[in-house]
Amino acid sequence: MFEQTFKNIDDILHKDAGCGSELDYVEQTSWVLFLKYLDDLERDKATAAELTGKAWTPIINREFQWSVWAAPKITNGNGSLRIDHNAMTGDDLTDFVNGKLFPYLKKFKTDAESADTIEYKIGEIFSELKNRIQSGYNLREVINRIDELRFRTHAEKHEMSHLYEDKIKNMGNAGRNGGEYYTPRPLIRSIVKVVAPEIGQKIYDGAVGSAGFLVEAFEYMKRPLTSSGQSRELSTTEYEILQKRTFYGKEKKSLAYIIGIMNMILHGVEAPNIIHTNTLAENLADIQEKDRYDVVLANPPFGGKERAEVQQNFPIKTGETASLFLQHFIKILKAGGKAGVVIKNTFLSNTDNATVAIRKTLLENCNLHTVLDLPGGTFTGAGVKTVVLFFEKGKATQKVWFYQLNLDRNLGKTNPLNENDLAEFVELQKTFADSENSWTVNVKDIDQNTFDLSVKNPNKKEEAALRQPQAILEEMKALDEESAEILNSILELI
Repeated sequence: MFEQTFKNIDDILHKDAGCGSELDYVEQTSWVLFLKYLDDLERDKATAAELTGKAWTPIINREFQWSVWAAPKITNGNGSLRIDHNAMTGDDLTDFVNGKLFPYLKKFKTDAESADTIEYKIGEIFSELKNRIQSGYNLREVINRIDELRFRTHAEKHEMSHLYEDKIKNMGNAGRNGGEYYTPRPLIRSIVKVVAPEIGQKIYDGAVGSAGFLVEAFEYMKRPLTSSGQSRELSTTEYEILQKRTFYGKEKKSLAYIIGIMNMILHGVEAPNIIHTNTLAENLADIQEKDRYDVVLANPPFGGKERAEVQQNFPIKTGETASLFLQHFIKILKAGGKAGVVIKNTFLSNTDNATVAIRKTLLENCNLHTVLDLPGGTFTGAGVKTVVLFFEKGKATQKVWFYQLNLDRNLGKTNPLNENDLAEFVELQKTFADSENSWTVNVKDIDQNTFDLSVKNPNKKEEAALRQPQAILEEMKALDEESAEILNSILELI
């Protein structure tokens, strides 16, 4: 039901003059979806309060509640409910949304008691977003479709959050850089399994994007395992810790920031600690112990260039965005803190002064215990190869365990990475075992001037025998003859 509804909404937005891209579809679906989700959340809280005999005051004033302005109901002849045909539509609806609803919700940011409340997050979302659906009739169709959805049961919420992730993935695939909004979830889940965050630890992503790392960490941590390997229920205290004092993020871009907040709320974290800011504008020298985190999980943007004034915030000056982020992550980790960070594979071997200095810093200040080498095509739309660095802060690296993910197929949009692809890596990493795809390098054996950590698998099977020179020459001759025929055909046409 959710999947068909999202498809219908995309079809509606496709014909609206204010929505011209996949990004617009996600943005405009998001705010309407969020208000319906918020209405169902309020109903759940009201029911819970009633069962315990407590008073409940709705977050949203009556005039602006979904059931009043968006989907007022009347009873059918058979006793079922349907949206009143007198519900606002056309210009009346867009005038209300643009002139009353958005300004009302925007005020929540200044009126909220603190930043760690859902009221504050509502205000943030509607301070950043705009209604771009120009036709009030199209907006009415979108509202009617979304009103068909329910977010009351765990299964309903799970299905909806899964499909919302798919919309974010499509938005990433539609952009020039697929990795900007979407890191493949099988990869994130495998990284989280290796880092294994625990309740009570503070988890941070300084390039939070759509909050995929924080969402998957939440999913992992809300089902902790007992000593016998069985999952158990969280206590009330543990759940409150997960909700309010566990997940932290920063994001520079407005749309990614809003989608990250909504993605976390839709997955069950009601007031995400995500800040709209340029992480790299923070001077590393200003980071104090109170600012540090137990776990860093991130895929910082690669390929970006930072201005000279931003570079002044870092001891090792470079314009490469990902290299600045890596310095930030090392600095902001607590002693003993753990990290899983995606970065371009060229970081392991580049010989420029900045990259060499950062590699040296990483190896001297952290235990870089694992490097996962990913194949091309892991990130749809991003034509670079990447690795994942797993490290712990506080002691120097002695040995690095490498795992090279060798698949028997090419990855791409129609053939993406899946969790089974990474199952061997996750299992072997527990003991740093050697295999056809994994090996260990002693830091003493690498070049102490360049600290080159290039991926060179000593256990890889021999490549197929080279073809005979005669066969290669015959193929070249055939190709030359084919080229000549094509050229002659063109000349005849001129």
